[in-house]
Amino acid sequence: MTVPVQLVTAVEYLWRMPPLGTASLTKRPAFIKLTEVCGEIYGFAHADYALSNALRSLGAPFNLPKDTRDRALNAELAALKLHEAMTSKTVRRRHLCPLDLCDELPSIRFGNSVVGEFGEPELAEFLDVARLARFYPTYIPPVRQLTQFRWLVVEEHVAVDPRPEARALPILFADLSQDFGEIDPHLGRFPPVVEAAIFFLLLAPWEDWAVYPEVNWRAFRLPWLHTVDDDLFVRPMAPPSPNTLSLQPDIAYDRYGDEVEIERPTVNNLEEEARTDFTRLDETLWQSVLDARAGVLFETPIVHFIVRAFLADGMDEVMAHMTAIEAGLGLEMDHRRGLRPKPDAHRDVSPSDRAAARLAALLNDATAATAYRQLFELRSSYVHGRAGLAKIPTTLRLSARRLARKMAEALVAQSPVQPATRVQVLNDLLDRGAPLL
Repeated sequence: MTVPVQLVTAVEYLWRMPPLGTASLTKRPAFIKLTEVCGEIYGFAHADYALSNALRSLGAPFNLPKDTRDRALNAELAALKLHEAMTSKTVRRRHLCPLDLCDELPSIRFGNSVVGEFGEPELAEFLDVARLARFYPTYIPPVRQLTQFRWLVVEEHVAVDPRPEARALPILFADLSQDFGEIDPHLGRFPPVVEAAIFFLLLAPWEDWAVYPEVNWRAFRLPWLHTVDDDLFVRPMAPPSPNTLSLQPDIAYDRYGDEVEIERPTVNNLEEEARTDFTRLDETLWQSVLDARAGVLFETPIVHFIVRAFLADGMDEVMAHMTAIEAGLGLEMDHRRGLRPKPDAHRDVSPSDRAAARLAALLNDATAATAYRQLFELRSSYVHGRAGLAKIPTTLRLSARRLARKMAEALVAQSPVQPATRVQVLNDLLDRGAPLL
């Protein structure tokens, strides 16, 4: 990539500038010259805040303490990076999710995601520690402590606003006429690419692999997400503290054989079969999931509610799993008889039993209908506030998770061979499942 000579010259001039002290960067001749050059080349006349962020990210020597100026990129490389930032239409975002409580598992890769443990060099690269050190000279990233945990890392490339200042201060460029209180009903807690990766991981039978499912069937939890944005104009953020993750006291021995008190990650223990069976979540299965999600059987928010159930607690978890099944196997005509085909071979089958029949047919398991009916009765008692609702036993909690997970897995397997509409597929499942009720 050819960098304009005048940009290189302006950066070199600025790189020779002495420390700011109490002076304002925007009033220094070298900075003013850089803004003028950028305006002439790229057409962005007002980008002071964006350029300030970029210069700190690139390690402009005047921003660094004397003993850390070796962190600065040389002027020629800094000009190249600045030119790339000015002309790029997309940036890479890397989402790092700590798998808190995760037991030992093999590393896997699928699509643009990886799950595994990382050494200090690799995790430092993921966190862009070099840029953090240039932007925050006194900050010491807790890389070593964070390597104790396993991670889900998801990358994506996203389109960006061509205006540097709009990327640095998006709130100043927001459309104030928009409805800031509107709700996107299917917007999740995490970015869509991360939710897609979480859904993929939730196809594994964690409820069967957990040693103590009555305590927690989940193999891990996701307490936070840290996003590393390659955009120089966006202020980089430091990752949350390792103290936000689950640690427990332990004893280790030093080289002299003396006991040393340490902390190690707390884990939810998994059965040994998880160590081998986890690797079936591979690229082939990932492609099957992508194909299925592009098909008619995933037109409804199945993924949204499967992930929501994983992130929820208590009764909300059970309700989300039940809603996922209804999203996957329910039709509007179940509740509106006028939409049903004539003649209706199943006119006396209730809406809930229609879903139960489809589930039994999809899983080829008559007991699935019985389990769903029991859960639906529990759901109805809860929603309608019936008196005397007892505590929900672990068996029912796990049953809701297992049915929703098996349904999603079966829909993934069924989708590639289904050219029919969703209504046709579900009506066929009803025909095959009704005799199993």
